[in-house]
Amino acid sequence: MAASPAARGGRPNRGVLLAVTCLGQFMVLLDNTIVGAALPDMQRRLHTQLTGLQWIVDAYVLVVAMLLLSGGVFADRFGRKRVYLAGVAVFTAASLMCSFAPTVGWLISGRVLQGVGAAALSPASLAILAAAYPVPQERIKAIGLWAGLSGIGLAAGPVAGGVLVDAFGWSAIFLVNVPIGVVLLLVGLRTLAETRNPNAPAIDVPGTALSVLGVGAVTYGLIEGGARGWTSPVILSCFGAAAILLAAFVAVEARRSVPMLPLRLFRQRLFTVSNTAMVVVGFALMGSSFFFSQFFVYVQGSSILRAGLQTLPSTLAMVIVSPVAGRLAVRYTFRAVVTAGLVLAGVGLLALGTVHAATGYTNVWWRLALVGIGFGLTMSPLTGAAIQAVSPQEGGLASGISSTTRQIGAVLGVAILGAVVRTRQSGGASFESGLNSAFLAAGAVTLATAVLTGLWLTKSQPAQGSAIPRRATEPGTVTTSTEVSAKSL
Repeated sequence: MAASPAARGGRPNRGVLLAVTCLGQFMVLLDNTIVGAALPDMQRRLHTQLTGLQWIVDAYVLVVAMLLLSGGVFADRFGRKRVYLAGVAVFTAASLMCSFAPTVGWLISGRVLQGVGAAALSPASLAILAAAYPVPQERIKAIGLWAGLSGIGLAAGPVAGGVLVDAFGWSAIFLVNVPIGVVLLLVGLRTLAETRNPNAPAIDVPGTALSVLGVGAVTYGLIEGGARGWTSPVILSCFGAAAILLAAFVAVEARRSVPMLPLRLFRQRLFTVSNTAMVVVGFALMGSSFFFSQFFVYVQGSSILRAGLQTLPSTLAMVIVSPVAGRLAVRYTFRAVVTAGLVLAGVGLLALGTVHAATGYTNVWWRLALVGIGFGLTMSPLTGAAIQAVSPQEGGLASGISSTTRQIGAVLGVAILGAVVRTRQSGGASFESGLNSAFLAAGAVTLATAVLTGLWLTKSQPAQGSAIPRRATEPGTVTTSTEVSAKSL
């Protein structure tokens, strides 16, 4: 393994390295929340319908979900600096493509490329940081700073999106990534040293391809089903192809010696329960937040800038609560904190399902905050539970799988809740009524998961203090000392 800049140059180089990795992850996290503020302007200027907006969001999330595990393996195998800078270059070029996209099709293509860049950039940035800090306690502090500073992007997204769209239009939310990316490339090429894991496994090409095609077919069927008809040959063929592809994925992964997704891990009850709950978290959180700005703009008549500010309580609550959720789980048990978080989020979503055009913001913001607090309480403990369910050597893999399941849930959330809204509208209901139905559905699913998770975790409790989640490492994930050790091999 090549020496890290920290090993050669001491604290100043470490500071530059921390800044480079933080800024890269900041750019990715910013893009997770800034797009939501621009959706109404995209719909108006690009003359697209709800289906087009769903693809603008899901094209990115789908690619990140399916390539995230492979991105980490690529970084370890071919060099973390190389993969990180390649991810930055692709993400930056794709952002430029998005900003000048003349049609929805071009914009969706750019979002796919952004997803490829993010799937390489995000795990590589953490691996670079972990390799630069060989002392465990220093590593934990560095990753805490990395997660906290880059996590500002989540909270800044709605506000930055509202300001940029209000002043320059939706294209500005992508154009802002370009100078950041250029700075990262120039500084990263000069300051980052190459590190890699010579024992990294081979890339699981068949597993990756089958997972992308299978989940992509499901997503296409769910998003296009409302427009084309749920019984149309195209949609039925999509669902049939998805079933075949995902069955083939399971068969291939079961027979590979080093699979992308080791199915044996799901024999552990705690691992299965935590990842199942994480799918629901992604489903309800992303599926509902997709409509937040649209509710304020189309139902309540807010400006895009004001709508961006109005959605802030949810994101801000998550950013504040997530860092302490792991410590609460250690003190009060994973089961108690996860169940409480899901209940709070579910209640918040059900409450959002009753808001209307005449509902004052003083009676809306606390509902958004409740959703953010609830999901902020769940994500770190769920990932911590998944890590605790496997061996220490597989902690990084377990964290990556947890993040992937949340992203898959996010893809399905945007697709399914969007289908709920379209179905209600096709039946003659208003957009407002459709949104209410989507929020109520997300809340009901979340509350049901709270009950089931509470029951399933009764006999599957991790030992207190055994794996303390520290901070979010990428949207919706955590880092533990176990994971960092695994990633830095």
